[in-house]
Amino acid sequence: MGLLRVMMPPKLQLLALLAFAVAMFFLENQIQKLEESRGKLERAIARHEVREIEQRHTQDGLRDRDSAAAAAVSDGEDDVVIIYNRVPKTASTSFTNIAYDLCGKNHYHVLHINTTKNNPVMSLQDQVRFVKNVTEWREMKPAFYHGHVSFLDFTKFGVKRKPIYINVIRDPIERLVSYYYFLRFGDDYRPGLRRRKQGDKKTFDECVSAGGSDCAPEKLWLQIPFFCGHYSECWNVGSQWALEQAKYNLVNEYMLVGVTEELEDFVMMLEAALPRFFKGATELYKTGKKSHLRKTSEKKPPTKESIAKLQQSAIWKMENEFYEFALEQFQFVRAHAVREKDGELYLLAQNFFYEKIYPKN
Repeated sequence: MGLLRVMMPPKLQLLALLAFAVAMFFLENQIQKLEESRGKLERAIARHEVREIEQRHTQDGLRDRDSAAAAAVSDGEDDVVIIYNRVPKTASTSFTNIAYDLCGKNHYHVLHINTTKNNPVMSLQDQVRFVKNVTEWREMKPAFYHGHVSFLDFTKFGVKRKPIYINVIRDPIERLVSYYYFLRFGDDYRPGLRRRKQGDKKTFDECVSAGGSDCAPEKLWLQIPFFCGHYSECWNVGSQWALEQAKYNLVNEYMLVGVTEELEDFVMMLEAALPRFFKGATELYKTGKKSHLRKTSEKKPPTKESIAKLQQSAIWKMENEFYEFALEQFQFVRAHAVREKDGELYLLAQNFFYEKIYPKN
């Protein structure tokens, strides 16, 4: 090489050096393209492997479904328990009747928790019994429990696998008005049943104007303690601690909390998330056979004056704050799950996948 440098003119040496540099740049560029192509190939192979795994799982599920009388589910799903600690007058009867209609088809049990005098707080011994029943009754799983009982923390009793909590809440004044007339006139669900205040013809507006106890702001204090739970402070009317605890439980202990005003969306999202229980629920709701099943009779909308008077109370402000908090959370979850097109709601498709799976064998 040294001899060539001596014999080669300087201009030719420069041209040879430039040619060598160009050749090296070209080679490096080709190597980089090969590396990028290899990366794309690896990702394509990974996606292909994921699809193969999903197809195998789907085929296995179809074989299991054809060979079993019950729906094709894993042992873990057969052990699931859902608790719907329903708040009174929030369309809870309509929703629970959907569960009753689907339980035979989807193969699960529905159990109504009916407490003495509709007391939402269980005694300590009843809490222990209930937790034991829920966790040990294997022949009753999967199961859907519902009843007017405040939130119960299963972890306090040493339970590692907690049940799935769901619920629905309503605008606090609308809920109170509905309950007020329900006690006096009943509903179209059991029209022959005599209610506690039957015969009292006083309207809600007249009650508010006279400062009656059945329409007092203290009667608004219900949804917060239902979510707060079995703590004494939960039932102290106007407790700020109870409000914060209710918010904490709603976010951390409940899978989904809907609102009465958007019940169809709630049903659709449950069917997508828990088809083991709610497959067919959306269609059942849309047919109208179960939607708004229970209607309070003789209900008269309150005047603006009555609403304004209730809204002056600190209790309404706290209950409304909790309702707005729940509504915002529900709408946030819905925005990431549902879209609307031409007046129809539809669920978003799965938008995540597993890019690499190791080991490959």
